[in-house]
Amino acid sequence: MKIKSLAPLYILVLSLTLQACGSSDGSIYPGPSPLPGNSDGGVVDGGTVDGGATDGGSTDGSTDGSTDGSTDGGSTDGSTDGATGTPSDSLTAADILGNPEYLAVSYGGYRETSRSNGPSITEIKEDLHLMSAMGIKVLRTYNTQGYPFARNTLQAIKELKQADTSFEMYVMLGAWIECQGAWTGSPNHNLGNSVTNAKEIAAAVEMVNEYPDIVKVIAVGNEAMVQWATSYYVVPAVILEQVNYLQDLKADGEIPADTWITSSDNFASWGGGGGEYHTADLRALISAVDYISLHTYPFHDTHYNPTFWKVPASEEGLTVQGKVDAAMIRARDYAIGQYQSTANYIASVGGADKSIHIGETGWSTVANWQYGNPGSNAADEYKEKLYFELMRDWTNSNNISMFYFEAFNEPWKDASNSGGSENHFGLFTVDGEAKYALWDMVDDGVFDGLGRDGLAVTKTFNGNEQALMETVYAPPSLTSGGGGGVSQVTTVNSSRTAGQAVTESTYVVSDSLLVPTGTNDMTYPSSTLLVNAWEGTSGLSLSDDEVFTVTTGTGEWWGAGLEIEAASGENLTGFSGGTLVFDIKGDTASRFNIGFQSGVYSRGDQVNNFVVFGPGLARSISSDWVTFEILVSEINKGADLTDITSLLYFMGASAFDGKTIDVRNISYRK
Repeated sequence: MKIKSLAPLYILVLSLTLQACGSSDGSIYPGPSPLPGNSDGGVVDGGTVDGGATDGGSTDGSTDGSTDGSTDGGSTDGSTDGATGTPSDSLTAADILGNPEYLAVSYGGYRETSRSNGPSITEIKEDLHLMSAMGIKVLRTYNTQGYPFARNTLQAIKELKQADTSFEMYVMLGAWIECQGAWTGSPNHNLGNSVTNAKEIAAAVEMVNEYPDIVKVIAVGNEAMVQWATSYYVVPAVILEQVNYLQDLKADGEIPADTWITSSDNFASWGGGGGEYHTADLRALISAVDYISLHTYPFHDTHYNPTFWKVPASEEGLTVQGKVDAAMIRARDYAIGQYQSTANYIASVGGADKSIHIGETGWSTVANWQYGNPGSNAADEYKEKLYFELMRDWTNSNNISMFYFEAFNEPWKDASNSGGSENHFGLFTVDGEAKYALWDMVDDGVFDGLGRDGLAVTKTFNGNEQALMETVYAPPSLTSGGGGGVSQVTTVNSSRTAGQAVTESTYVVSDSLLVPTGTNDMTYPSSTLLVNAWEGTSGLSLSDDEVFTVTTGTGEWWGAGLEIEAASGENLTGFSGGTLVFDIKGDTASRFNIGFQSGVYSRGDQVNNFVVFGPGLARSISSDWVTFEILVSEINKGADLTDITSLLYFMGASAFDGKTIDVRNISYRK
């Protein structure tokens, strides 16, 4: 996962879906005109990465948008010959994208915790039959090199078409793009990886020529430009070079002339977020692609930017289900707002006729961190069903393709944490059980005779809806700051944006004695801070007099932190030679770490930076307040100081006793 989210964007507009798999040449299915509403620009995150390649993305795997789970049996909008039901060989991306008869989904298909154990062609055919039964006719893949999955998927489709001329499936073929020095300690984001990127593009060219009746879109990069992808992102010029190369090949007849070229990226990367993305190279890229493929993930922003998510006072009297239903409508509108903010920017730079489709969006059903309970209470199958249906209805009614993320759970995405949310975005489980969004289809017999690994399709929870609903929690309350020990530090400097270097001499996390005025060289955080007791392992609360109380855990581990709720971490590079200052007291006899975090755990670049407190150590606590001023250089264990995501965190080291730690007056000083 990644840190994502900007400011609350909220626009209830009829143009949201920049996440579908490759589409539009600017003249077909132009973006719909906005509905009345509000619009925010919160950044989201998309598919996960694994080493240097990714097949994250989103999947749609849905029905025709009617939400009853029924399917049209594979009928098309006239792209077949009408008499035999045989798909036309002349079908193009222009015919497919934005056409509600051609539903789209992101497809990984990996069934193991490592991508080295990829699915066979026979297993891929099982999945293709399941997705086809759902009404899916367009798939999205993510890389062409390193793993045979993309080529095997194309071959499986070819063989199914040869066996049954009415079988219809098309592909948005992704080529992974990364920067020079990606996945090292010194990435150069201004240059691309000349070796791996060239191989990805060359393989894409080879595949589109070998399977021209299947590959209709080439996507250059997946979330390759969004700047929270700190391990590998590139500037737009790198993507533009490859897009222009492919467009030249089209013009010269070296790839099919009707192949559409795009890049699939976070809505902010396409101009819908902060001004840091609004560059001449991005404007040139918008002009160069055949359509915009946009990602939006309200699910992630239930944690990182939850202003749309929490239950307002006016809804406190509703049932749990009522609160959830209302929150999911807000989640849809939040996604629409991100779509519309991107469409507005694209129109402002001369791209009003450029079509925009959603290349990724989705909702995870399981989470043991951040998005579960305790946490934002976002992950469960009921919410996934609502989001899937709301987004499918909205996109279909507005001729927007949506590559829903994703068709099947993929356990490799967070291999060391089986309960991690990235593993559970599928509409099917790894074993081929249909999640709640597809239960109606199971009842209708859509999947009869189909399944994975010889297992027939059954419902999750053994079809027990009451048992499923017992896993559903309402979002945290807006008035109380959340449940499960979650609240916020809300005093911020709204004129700053996370990621901008802090130039003031004092950065005030929380200190009633230090009050930035705009003239005294002090500043507050650029965004609210989530007061987060991790996964219920501890307690963390904030009192009215600005004292943070940690109730230490007694289990195998415990932790808590003050986490920035923004699209990226704070840039505290100016404090590398400074100090972290705080007052502390308590009655715990535990040893514990205290410091700051950089990066994001699920993204693979998180670094815990700390010193240790405890009895018998150089630093310890008592029942009296003591002020500590600790060198950042001593705390630093290899942090990226441009991306400080937890301004203060605590983690148990040994001798857990369940007692308390109090902290106040927290600041960084140069």
